[in-house]
Amino acid sequence: MDYKKAYQNWLNQPDLDVELRRELEAISDEKEIEDRFYTDLEFGTGGMRGKMGAGNNRMNIYTVAKVTYGLGKYLLRQDIQNWEKGVVIAYDSRHNSRKFAETAAGVLGKMGVTAYLFEELRPTPELSFAVRELKAAGGIVITASHNPKEYNGYKVYGPDGGQMVTASADALIAEIAKIEDIFDIPIMTLTEGLNQKIIKMVGEKMDNAFTDAVTSICIPNPDSDLKVVYTPLHGSGNQPVRRVLAELGYQQVTVVPEQELPDGDFTTAPYPNPEDRSVFTLAMALADECGADIIIGTDPDCDRVGVVGRNQKGEFEVFTGNQTGALLVDYYLKTRTDLPDNKVVIKTIVTSELGGIVAKSHGAAVLDVLTGFKYIGECMTDFENTGDYTFAFGYEESYGYLAGNYARDKDAVVASALVCEMTDYYKKQGLSLYEALLGLYEKHGYFIEDVVALTLEGIEGKSKITAIMENFRTVSFPGFADAKLIGFNDYEAGISNDLLSGVKSEIDLPRSNVLKFVFDDYSWFALRPSGTEPKLKIYFSVTGKTQEEATAKKELLKKQVTDLI
Repeated sequence: MDYKKAYQNWLNQPDLDVELRRELEAISDEKEIEDRFYTDLEFGTGGMRGKMGAGNNRMNIYTVAKVTYGLGKYLLRQDIQNWEKGVVIAYDSRHNSRKFAETAAGVLGKMGVTAYLFEELRPTPELSFAVRELKAAGGIVITASHNPKEYNGYKVYGPDGGQMVTASADALIAEIAKIEDIFDIPIMTLTEGLNQKIIKMVGEKMDNAFTDAVTSICIPNPDSDLKVVYTPLHGSGNQPVRRVLAELGYQQVTVVPEQELPDGDFTTAPYPNPEDRSVFTLAMALADECGADIIIGTDPDCDRVGVVGRNQKGEFEVFTGNQTGALLVDYYLKTRTDLPDNKVVIKTIVTSELGGIVAKSHGAAVLDVLTGFKYIGECMTDFENTGDYTFAFGYEESYGYLAGNYARDKDAVVASALVCEMTDYYKKQGLSLYEALLGLYEKHGYFIEDVVALTLEGIEGKSKITAIMENFRTVSFPGFADAKLIGFNDYEAGISNDLLSGVKSEIDLPRSNVLKFVFDDYSWFALRPSGTEPKLKIYFSVTGKTQEEATAKKELLKKQVTDLI
């Protein structure tokens, strides 16, 4: 794409948004102009995410309108009875989220597709639930999850309440690619849409139904003395998480006051990611003051939750997503004795094996899917239709969890409630959550995980990521420490290589640019370019007989892999 021509085209638009024009005219750095216009902001199978601002490689009302127009075209090509069911739209606390949501509603409304717009910010899992509850044709969430304040994003959901999977997403991407002029897309105002009843507001009634669905998964604790510190990290979790915990009986919940209210600047947490220990600094101080048993924190769109407890020295431990997931799998399966024999736990290919080993010890089947909760949701819908399995629990290492069939996306509301329920369960036995984790390790082995994320932006970054992936497809990596490499999976080629027998077999999963190296002691590492950020992610999972052994092996493996990169 000729970035100079694209830049000039924007400036030549007579009706260009005033703020975006002012922003463009203030840019003097040629590199900045190139980055904004050298390509269109990509809508991939995971949706669209990018920095906000002027330009076709930025999130703004025009790029949002383009994607929504493509979605409308996609729906209108389906059976008429389908698109007439409408599209549900939710958004989080980020700057411009409300504006982008109204833009999407206005585009759909002008096309004759009913838009159900949430009246205020709501958690992403409530959107998933609402699509199913309203039997809508699909859904949209305006969010950039845990990204810094400069970012926003756009995710599309199918009629089952799950994010669009490969076939549907490819058809939608094809429709978007046909749109040539992003400045010529008709949009109705919110007032027009409400007057014509083609845009409808969603609010309290849906909140009540969502709360009922979440609490039905949990065991009430009316006499609980559990002390909880909670932070919504300036996002959409504040009201739904507190409401669910209160209805379940947790009366000693203290919210971090500085992080309670929605704030698109994320003033106290510039990187509002519950994987990052620094976001819990205020919560830890508050936990010390009130003697809390547990700290929980949800990301801005409230689909992921971080958990902080105390170790045996009384120091705060931020649990990894793998640790929390394994604990929840163990607790949920041993307390839900009414689950049928065909129960299944679903996790992703970059999630630790510990949760799977724990699930099998409770008689559950375990399935691995590609990275992204949408693949867990896809399996849930398939099993609901076929009856092959009964979904019990799904999770991924990036702090996303779900129990129950009311939604098709990870839910930090139900996960927060289950973490409190689980912590209370162990507290009544005189155990901390950390001690419960040590119990799992003692029984099943020590599993230590880590993730390295290399940020490689722009044209050069994209080329570097491609080169790294291609090099690792041919690299010789015999093993590390006393672990021997026994398997190499190339999910883009769809081939699993058994290095002991030399046999190659087909991987029964959609194609995805992921490489996974598997060793003979349950250890592994994987490389995956992010679908929503300019990053290459390297995942590590290492096992050992002791925590010290596993940690040392992990550091050795990390060094070998990063040296190769």
